[in-house]
Amino acid sequence: GYGRVVRGPSGEIRRVVEDQDASPEERSISEINVGTYVVDATFLGKALSQLRPQNVQGEFYITDIIEMAVQQGLKVAAWVTNDYLETTGINTREHLAIAEKEMRRRISQRLMLSGVTMLDPDRVIVDDGVEVGRDTSLYPGVMLEGRTVIGTNCVIHGNSRLNNSLVGNNVLIQDSCVLLEATIEEGAVIGPFAHLRPGSLIHRKGKVGNFVELKQTEVGEGSKVNHLSYLGDTVIGRNVNIGAGTITCNYDGFRKARTRIEDNVFIGSDVQLIAPVTIGEGALIAAGTTVTKNVPPNALGISRVPQINKEGTAAKRREILASSSATHAQAQQHDDTEESSLQPNPQHKKDSV
Repeated sequence: GYGRVVRGPSGEIRRVVEDQDASPEERSISEINVGTYVVDATFLGKALSQLRPQNVQGEFYITDIIEMAVQQGLKVAAWVTNDYLETTGINTREHLAIAEKEMRRRISQRLMLSGVTMLDPDRVIVDDGVEVGRDTSLYPGVMLEGRTVIGTNCVIHGNSRLNNSLVGNNVLIQDSCVLLEATIEEGAVIGPFAHLRPGSLIHRKGKVGNFVELKQTEVGEGSKVNHLSYLGDTVIGRNVNIGAGTITCNYDGFRKARTRIEDNVFIGSDVQLIAPVTIGEGALIAAGTTVTKNVPPNALGISRVPQINKEGTAAKRREILASSSATHAQAQQHDDTEESSLQPNPQHKKDSV
């Protein structure tokens, strides 16, 4: 328990008695010591040297300096707070959780009073250093950490985590996104399930869709990376389309290399860009291509193996599979019959006995 503040008949402070050393009468005192002091440095140095462990617990009590000051005729006063939560002590993980919950409540209250919408404030975690603009909506499960700054009129859906990231106005961040030291400019759309690692920069009206991971990558204004892609150490120009399954192969096992994709490029699905490589403005990369050298502006880059159609092969394959299945079934039936004939006849065994 807490130490009690013992006062004299006129209300003057006499001493602080710790809970385990207090008498039943002293334990009934409702004014407690929270352990925060402002002390004259000269007096404190001398008083600390005079402390003795003369108590039930055999400990040195800093609270004994209060009685020393009173005995020396020094002025002793107390500040009484009306908010006990301001002085809550933290001695266990449970106490820490209680204090953090109260801090989060105050932060959420401040944000809501400034015009931020929280659908369920108890399920949103916002660090004290975070800034959130007016008319932004935070859904349950959102975590805003560090020095994150969110603009106005944004929507951040559930279970998204932003750490030390900058988000402009009118940005939509869909469910379950992770943004780490990323910058998102006005009107961009992120997610769901997008992972933006440090150094990611999404310019105005850019789109980063589901299951996309970016690292040290810049996405130009109006460009789209909508599905199932990894782009690392990449600069993407304006109005570029990155097809589903595209990856930049930026690491050769020894060092990182960069990929540059210029304005108005269209990249089809399932493309691998082997860095270092540059895709010129207006170029088209065919689906399934592995790009190992630069593609000039307005050129078509393609590296597919030519397609061959073998007429009737599918039907022949089905016939072979059907015949094989029938042969297997007959063999299995034959094995089952032989096994059955080898089993002893229970009736015959009984008659023999």
